[in-house]
Amino acid sequence: MSRKYAIVDIETTGGAIRRDKIIEIAIAVYDGTTLVDEFQSLINPGRSISKHITMLTGITNEMLVGKPQFFEVARRVVEITQDCIFVAHNVRFDYTFIKKAFERLGYVYTRKQLCTVRMSRMMYPDLRRHGLDALCKFHDITVTDRHRAMADVQATALIFQIMLEKQESGEAINDIVNYGIKASRLPVAISLEQLHALPEECGVYYLHNENRDVIYVGKSINIKKRIMQHFADNTAKANKLQQRVHDITFELTGSELVALLLEEQEIKRLQPEVNRQLRRKLFPYALYYFMDEDGYLHVRAEKIKKNTPEGYVIIKAYPKLAYARGHLEAMIEEFELCQHRCGDKTGYGTCFNYRISKCYGACIGEEDVQTYNERVMEAITYLQKTVKDSFFIIDQGREAEEKSVVMVESGEVTGYGFVSEGTLISTTEALKEVVDPIVASRDAQRIVHWYLRENKMEKVIPF
Repeated sequence: MSRKYAIVDIETTGGAIRRDKIIEIAIAVYDGTTLVDEFQSLINPGRSISKHITMLTGITNEMLVGKPQFFEVARRVVEITQDCIFVAHNVRFDYTFIKKAFERLGYVYTRKQLCTVRMSRMMYPDLRRHGLDALCKFHDITVTDRHRAMADVQATALIFQIMLEKQESGEAINDIVNYGIKASRLPVAISLEQLHALPEECGVYYLHNENRDVIYVGKSINIKKRIMQHFADNTAKANKLQQRVHDITFELTGSELVALLLEEQEIKRLQPEVNRQLRRKLFPYALYYFMDEDGYLHVRAEKIKKNTPEGYVIIKAYPKLAYARGHLEAMIEEFELCQHRCGDKTGYGTCFNYRISKCYGACIGEEDVQTYNERVMEAITYLQKTVKDSFFIIDQGREAEEKSVVMVESGEVTGYGFVSEGTLISTTEALKEVVDPIVASRDAQRIVHWYLRENKMEKVIPF
């Protein structure tokens, strides 16, 4: 099947996607041999542009007066790029800005993508630079109006055509377009079109076998990208999925917290085969304490083992090793613990903290064992302290005008739901009405505590 490529370039008011807006867009559709369609327009961003942008692009505030806003050209952008691979020089920049512009309109814009920078690096590995100016010079291409959208599109199109003609087969292009997935690694029943139709949003996904049984449950802030990664990887888990997946379903959550909670509930409810085989843990790392050969309590951060060593006691579990080590460092600092009695290495002589009077000499046996161990247990008790309050966590929802609500009662996670932003009422009874109950669990409690520590939510409402 022949491909069509929509070669795109935009100019913007700056590089911050949340703040800046598109001021010019150009698109040229190329079928591999011929230019078949094109579109260009200045865009009124609804705000003034800086002198720096004017100097770079030649676009002035006066030139944008009376020009269409993005919503007025959005339909044309959708139509001209329909069924095309979205091509750009540094595709992430152009694609992300356009996707965000559509998001502001309440529309999900999704296209397969191909980056000519990546393509150039693959084809010309000896070139030191792969920017548009460098490639134009390398390929002897003259650009008369650099940093104007259509001029840059035309230059990119010429470079792309040259590289495309040098390809002996489409395999290398396939790898770039499809997030590095080789056709041979795809499950037989899954097409690239099906993968590209997946949402680039937060939620939980389900991978089914030929009998429609769920064999794997996962969560991601970008479902499409995560599933692509499953099939691109060359690991034991990826190989199982590549051999056995026949269908993919998903549930959008908007909120990462809700996705984590739903994933945890669904794994326990469905007991998916591949999840079980991997002995998957939401919190695979932990802080342990044990008594070392000198009788001092020793604290260590490491991965949870299948069989906990004799004498080791788990203090707290974590989703990432860095979090466990971070808490260990905080314990050492706050409770003036010995660095040689905490961590992977016992060390010899005095620890650094002793030299700066923040350790009382446990490293060299100067501090009494009982006194030191009491302070370690005090630190452990403080770290294990759990939240017993009741509150709602308000976070983003599945759509722009929606919020998610997670309910925590006396420290237990008891449910979650969604509510329209316009009808969000901060009374306990009103919020309880939108919450669907879930089974409280230690894992759900840990998820919420981690989310609170990371300060990821929009708002907390106590009750």
